[in-house]
Amino acid sequence: MIFYYRGAFPLKKRKKQIRRFAYIAVLFPLAVYRSIRKDKESIPVIALLAFLGGVIIVGLAASQWRSNQTDNISGEISIEDSVATETVATVTATPVRTEPVSITVSFAGDCTFGMDSSFSYEGSFNAMYDSNDPEYFLQNVQSIFAADDVTVVNFEGTLTDSEDRADKTWAFRGDAEYAKVLSAGSVEAVNLANNHSSDYGEESLADTKAALSAEGITYFGFEETAILEVKGIKIGFLGLYTVYTDDSYTSQLEARIQELQDEGAAVIIASFHWGYENSYTPEQDQIELAHAAIDAGADLVIGHHPHVLQGIEEYNGHYIAYSLGNFCFGGNYNPADYDCIIVQQTFTVTGADVDIEPLQVIPCSVSSSSSYNNYQPTPAEGSEKERIFEKLQAISADLGDGSSWTP
Repeated sequence: MIFYYRGAFPLKKRKKQIRRFAYIAVLFPLAVYRSIRKDKESIPVIALLAFLGGVIIVGLAASQWRSNQTDNISGEISIEDSVATETVATVTATPVRTEPVSITVSFAGDCTFGMDSSFSYEGSFNAMYDSNDPEYFLQNVQSIFAADDVTVVNFEGTLTDSEDRADKTWAFRGDAEYAKVLSAGSVEAVNLANNHSSDYGEESLADTKAALSAEGITYFGFEETAILEVKGIKIGFLGLYTVYTDDSYTSQLEARIQELQDEGAAVIIASFHWGYENSYTPEQDQIELAHAAIDAGADLVIGHHPHVLQGIEEYNGHYIAYSLGNFCFGGNYNPADYDCIIVQQTFTVTGADVDIEPLQVIPCSVSSSSSYNNYQPTPAEGSEKERIFEKLQAISADLGDGSSWTP
C-alpha cells in the first residue's frame, strides 16, 4: 500500500484557484482589446504581452489539472496536511521462509593460547607454536569443523602484550597472532565470558577482541551478544560468566535473549562459564540457570569451566551440555583428565518453527599423545571412544534420559 502525503494545496484551495484562472482567462483578452483601441501604435508590444500572458495562464491551468488528477488515482490513500513537499512511503511485508533450512553448529570447550608467566617455555603452547604453523593445533579436528556451518569454542585467556597482570594464581597471555590457530582450524566464533578474559587488565580484553576480529572470528560474552547469519537464518549467541546463580544473572539472561529475539534471531544459543573446577557433577545453580535459559527462549545451552566433562541433559525438548572439558588448552602441560567432547547440534528452521535433531557427541582427547599435552585435540577411536562415551552416559544418568544423543 502506498501513502501519499500532500500539503501545499488542499482541495478547497485548489478549487478557488481554478475559479481565479477562469476570471483571468476572460478578463485578460478584454483588457488587451481595449488597449489596442486606445493606442494602435503599441499593437506589436501589446500582442507580445498578450501571447506571453496566455502561455502563463495555460501553463498554470494545466499544472493544476494534473494535480487534481493525482487525487483521483484508484487504490491510493491521500492524506492532506501542511507539509510543503510530497513524501512517498512504501510498506512491504517481510517474506516468510517456508522451505526447511538445516544448520549444524559444533561446540568445543576451553581453549587457552599462551601460558602463565610462571610456566617454563619448554613444552609450553608458545614453544609449540614457534616450532609449528598455526594449522598444527587443530589439524585433527579441522575436517569436522569445516564440514559444519558454524564452530564455537570458549576462548579462555588473552592475546595481548600488556604487562598489567592481574593478582591471581593463573593469568594467561599469548601473542595476537595466535588467533590464526582458530581461523586455520575453521572456528568461526568464541565465547569471552569467563574468568581469564581480562587477565592483563581491560586493555588485554580489548586487544584480544582486536586480534580475533583481524582473523574474522566473531566474539560474544558478558554484555555483548552476537548474531551470525547462515543460509539466510540468524543464529544468536550470548555468554555469561557465573559460579553462583541469583536473580541478577537470571535477569541478565532474559535481557540477552530478548535482545537477540528483537534482532530477529531464529536460533539462540546460551554459553555459560560456570560450576566448580574438576567437578563432574553440575551444581543445582547450574541446572536452574540452564532451565531458565531454555524457558526464556534459548534453543541450546553449552557449559564450560570445570576443565572436565559434566553430563548432558534433555530438558523440554532442548539439550544442555553442562561442561565439554578442556580442548586446545595451553593452561596445563599435563592435565589430570584428557577427556573432552565436541557436540554438534542441527537445527532445522521452517518459517517460525525450529526443529531440534538429536545431539551428536564426538568423544575426544585434548592431545594426540597420551603421555603429555601437545595441544592437539584429537577424536578418540575404538575402545577409547567407547570408554569416554560410557563415562558421559554415567555422569548424565541423574540429569534425564540421554538416549536421544549419540556418538
